Amino acid sequence: MSEENKPGNLADPAVILATWFGAGHLPKAPGTWGSLAALPFAWVLQAADGWPGLAIGIVICFGVGIWASNGYIDAIGGEDPAPVVIDEVAGQWLTLLPAAYLMPGGPDWRGYIIGFVLFRLFDVIKPWPISWADRTIKGGLGIMLDDILAAIFGAVILGGIIHWGVL
Repeated sequence: MSEENKPGNLADPAVILATWFGAGHLPKAPGTWGSLAALPFAWVLQAADGWPGLAIGIVICFGVGIWASNGYIDAIGGEDPAPVVIDEVAGQWLTLLPAAYLMPGGPDWRGYIIGFVLFRLFDVIKPWPISWADRTIKGGLGIMLDDILAAIFGAVILGGIIHWGVL
Protein backbone atom coordinates (compact mmCIF):
# COMPACT_ATOMS: atom_id res chain seq x y z
CA MET A 1 0.00 0.00 0.00
CA SER A 2 1.44 3.38 -0.96
CA GLU A 3 2.01 6.02 1.71
CA GLU A 4 -0.78 8.12 0.21
CA ASN A 5 -3.37 5.35 0.56
CA LYS A 6 -2.53 4.20 4.10
CA PRO A 7 -5.60 4.53 6.29
CA GLY A 8 -3.91 6.48 9.06
CA ASN A 9 -4.75 6.45 12.74
CA LEU A 10 -8.52 6.25 12.83
CA ALA A 11 -8.44 7.56 16.41
CA ASP A 12 -6.94 10.82 15.13
CA PRO A 13 -9.73 13.44 14.74
CA ALA A 14 -7.96 14.94 11.70
CA VAL A 15 -7.96 11.55 9.95
CA ILE A 16 -11.59 10.83 10.87
CA LEU A 17 -12.76 14.21 9.56
CA ALA A 18 -10.46 14.31 6.52
CA THR A 19 -11.81 10.93 5.38
CA TRP A 20 -15.36 11.95 6.38
CA PHE A 21 -15.77 9.18 8.93
CA GLY A 22 -14.03 6.65 6.71
CA ALA A 23 -15.93 7.28 3.45
CA GLY A 24 -12.62 8.14 1.77
CA HIS A 25 -11.39 4.61 2.47
CA LEU A 26 -14.19 2.92 0.53
CA PRO A 27 -12.93 1.13 -2.60
CA LYS A 28 -12.65 2.98 -5.91
CA ALA A 29 -13.69 6.57 -6.49
CA PRO A 30 -13.25 7.98 -2.96
CA GLY A 31 -14.37 11.43 -4.14
CA THR A 32 -17.67 10.01 -5.27
CA TRP A 33 -18.11 8.20 -1.95
CA GLY A 34 -17.28 11.41 -0.09
CA SER A 35 -19.86 13.34 -2.12
CA LEU A 36 -22.50 10.68 -1.47
CA ALA A 37 -21.66 10.64 2.24
CA ALA A 38 -22.13 14.43 2.32
CA LEU A 39 -25.75 14.29 1.15
CA PRO A 40 -27.46 13.05 4.35
CA PHE A 41 -25.56 15.65 6.38
CA ALA A 42 -26.66 18.37 3.95
CA TRP A 43 -30.25 17.24 4.33
CA VAL A 44 -30.03 17.33 8.14
CA LEU A 45 -28.42 20.80 8.17
CA GLN A 46 -30.97 22.19 5.73
CA ALA A 47 -33.93 20.51 7.45
CA ALA A 48 -32.85 21.80 10.86
CA ASP A 49 -31.96 25.40 9.98
CA GLY A 50 -32.79 25.98 6.31
CA TRP A 51 -30.29 27.43 3.89
CA PRO A 52 -28.55 29.50 6.62
CA GLY A 53 -27.75 26.27 8.50
CA LEU A 54 -26.30 24.75 5.35
CA ALA A 55 -24.29 27.93 4.67
CA ILE A 56 -22.84 27.93 8.19
CA GLY A 57 -22.05 24.24 7.79
CA ILE A 58 -20.12 24.99 4.58
CA VAL A 59 -18.00 27.66 6.26
CA ILE A 60 -17.25 25.42 9.24
CA CYS A 61 -16.53 22.42 7.01
CA PHE A 62 -14.16 24.53 4.88
CA GLY A 63 -12.16 25.68 7.91
CA VAL A 64 -12.14 22.25 9.55
CA GLY A 65 -11.27 20.75 6.17
CA ILE A 66 -8.11 22.82 5.85
CA TRP A 67 -7.05 21.75 9.34
CA ALA A 68 -7.98 18.08 8.86
CA SER A 69 -6.37 17.86 5.42
CA ASN A 70 -3.13 19.32 6.74
CA GLY A 71 -3.29 16.88 9.67
CA TYR A 72 -3.79 13.95 7.32
CA ILE A 73 -0.90 15.06 5.11
CA ASP A 74 1.33 15.43 8.17
CA ALA A 75 0.38 11.94 9.40
CA ILE A 76 0.34 10.03 6.09
CA GLY A 77 2.03 12.14 3.42
CA GLY A 78 1.10 13.01 -0.13
CA GLU A 79 -0.02 16.27 -1.70
CA ASP A 80 -3.73 15.49 -2.15
CA PRO A 81 -4.28 12.01 -0.72
CA ALA A 82 -7.20 10.17 -2.30
CA PRO A 83 -8.81 9.21 1.06
CA VAL A 84 -9.16 12.89 2.00
CA VAL A 85 -12.76 13.65 1.02
CA ILE A 86 -13.80 16.44 3.37
CA ASP A 87 -13.22 18.72 0.38
CA GLU A 88 -15.97 16.86 -1.47
CA VAL A 89 -18.26 17.34 1.51
CA ALA A 90 -17.83 21.12 1.56
CA GLY A 91 -18.11 21.23 -2.24
CA GLN A 92 -21.22 19.09 -2.36
CA TRP A 93 -22.91 21.21 0.29
CA LEU A 94 -22.02 24.42 -1.56
CA THR A 95 -23.43 23.02 -4.80
CA LEU A 96 -26.72 22.31 -3.02
CA LEU A 97 -26.96 25.74 -1.39
CA PRO A 98 -28.95 27.39 -4.23
CA ALA A 99 -31.49 24.57 -4.05
CA ALA A 100 -31.79 25.02 -0.29
CA TYR A 101 -32.36 28.74 -0.85
CA LEU A 102 -34.57 28.69 -3.94
CA MET A 103 -36.72 25.58 -3.45
CA PRO A 104 -39.51 25.86 -0.88
CA GLY A 105 -38.65 23.40 1.88
CA GLY A 106 -35.19 22.86 0.43
CA PRO A 107 -34.02 20.54 -2.30
CA ASP A 108 -35.99 17.44 -3.18
CA TRP A 109 -34.49 14.23 -4.53
CA ARG A 110 -34.16 15.78 -8.02
CA GLY A 111 -32.17 18.70 -6.64
CA TYR A 112 -29.88 16.31 -4.79
CA ILE A 113 -29.29 14.15 -7.88
CA ILE A 114 -28.65 17.08 -10.20
CA GLY A 115 -26.45 18.80 -7.59
CA PHE A 116 -24.49 15.59 -7.07
CA VAL A 117 -23.93 15.08 -10.80
CA LEU A 118 -22.97 18.72 -11.42
CA PHE A 119 -20.48 18.79 -8.56
CA ARG A 120 -18.86 15.50 -9.54
CA LEU A 121 -18.68 16.61 -13.18
CA PHE A 122 -16.79 19.83 -12.41
CA ASP A 123 -14.66 18.17 -9.74
CA VAL A 124 -13.52 15.54 -12.26
CA ILE A 125 -13.09 17.61 -15.45
CA LYS A 126 -11.62 20.62 -13.60
CA PRO A 127 -12.02 23.47 -16.11
CA TRP A 128 -10.02 26.65 -15.49
CA PRO A 129 -9.68 28.09 -12.79
CA ILE A 130 -10.32 24.80 -10.95
CA SER A 131 -7.38 23.13 -12.72
CA TRP A 132 -5.14 26.09 -11.91
CA ALA A 133 -6.01 25.93 -8.19
CA ASP A 134 -5.52 22.16 -8.18
CA ARG A 135 -2.00 22.47 -9.65
CA THR A 136 -0.87 25.63 -7.90
CA ILE A 137 -2.21 25.84 -4.36
CA LYS A 138 -0.85 23.19 -2.03
CA GLY A 139 -1.65 21.87 1.43
CA GLY A 140 -5.02 21.85 3.10
CA LEU A 141 -6.09 25.10 1.45
CA GLY A 142 -5.35 23.71 -2.01
CA ILE A 143 -7.18 20.47 -1.27
CA MET A 144 -10.26 22.41 -0.22
CA LEU A 145 -10.14 25.27 -2.73
CA ASP A 146 -10.38 23.35 -6.01
CA ASP A 147 -13.53 21.60 -4.77
CA ILE A 148 -15.05 24.91 -3.66
CA LEU A 149 -14.41 26.28 -7.15
CA ALA A 150 -15.98 23.16 -8.71
CA ALA A 151 -18.94 23.68 -6.39
CA ILE A 152 -19.37 27.28 -7.52
CA PHE A 153 -19.67 26.09 -11.13
CA GLY A 154 -22.21 23.44 -10.08
CA ALA A 155 -24.13 25.83 -7.83
CA VAL A 156 -24.50 28.46 -10.55
CA ILE A 157 -25.88 25.90 -13.00
CA LEU A 158 -28.17 24.29 -10.39
CA GLY A 159 -29.42 27.74 -9.39
CA GLY A 160 -30.15 28.53 -13.04
CA ILE A 161 -31.99 25.26 -13.53
CA ILE A 162 -34.18 26.03 -10.53
CA HIS A 163 -34.64 29.72 -11.39
CA TRP A 164 -35.75 28.98 -14.93
CA GLY A 165 -38.24 26.36 -13.75
CA VAL A 166 -36.53 23.32 -15.22
CA LEU A 167 -36.53 21.74 -11.76
